[in-house]
Amino acid sequence: MGRVTERRKVLRIRDGAVSTRPDTLVAEEPLEIRLNGKPLAITMRTPGDDFALAAGFLVSEGVLATAADLRNIVYCAGATADGSNTYNVVDVHTAPGVALPDFTLERNVYTTSSCGLCGKASLDAVRTTARWPIADTPPLRVTPELLADLPERLRAAQRVFDRTGGLHAAALFGEDGELLDSREDVGRHNAVDKLVGRALQSDALPLSRTILMVSGRASFELAQKAVMAGIPVLAAVSAPSSLAVDLAAETGLTLVGFLRGTSMNVYAGEHRITLREPAAQG
Repeated sequence: MGRVTERRKVLRIRDGAVSTRPDTLVAEEPLEIRLNGKPLAITMRTPGDDFALAAGFLVSEGVLATAADLRNIVYCAGATADGSNTYNVVDVHTAPGVALPDFTLERNVYTTSSCGLCGKASLDAVRTTARWPIADTPPLRVTPELLADLPERLRAAQRVFDRTGGLHAAALFGEDGELLDSREDVGRHNAVDKLVGRALQSDALPLSRTILMVSGRASFELAQKAVMAGIPVLAAVSAPSSLAVDLAAETGLTLVGFLRGTSMNVYAGEHRITLREPAAQG
């Protein structure tokens, strides 16, 4: 299987001084996901947790919802012309009766192939295929103080980032702020798929009492993945997109952006944020 990191020689220039040295880079390789033997999607990813990534991707596609929907996942032997296994092709086998998506080349998929869809079509696709509508009853409640601690806890879990500086991360936290799981990948969406896939394999969906924290921005795709897994709170250290905010408002997702220190913006779902009562004016 491919390595998470690789070494390359670089020319290093610091204050005019020139030297050569090896540098640690994050590995990036394609992963082809097949469904019951048929090619479905290709994503660029950091090798590792490939089965979880594939399972999580299929949760976001609306194909898988429970561990019972999944029969097994295998690497495809003979993935190359000479019959060798590159560990870059996985085949997901579903249980009998699981509905399969359209396999045409022009798939109307709202996740990785959404460039041809308008905003309304994207929102409609999530609404009509979500197996786990956000239903945290009673609503999960979080304080700004708890949210403010999450970026540092996420950063502390980024072991490969410390060696490469080139990875995104995603983490699941409990409603008390406990770190439940974290994953890294060159693609932020892949890191989330790995988290959701691991939860599906453990039969832990929906993730209705959790907080999803991601490095970088909150795109529509990340908001969609949170909704499809039943996650009620998505927090990001950077900005959300307009369509991510629209999706959050429509589905009841709490969306927090620009989470840096004690500052943050709540774009939707503010009913889950517990605020201090304003001081009485005397």
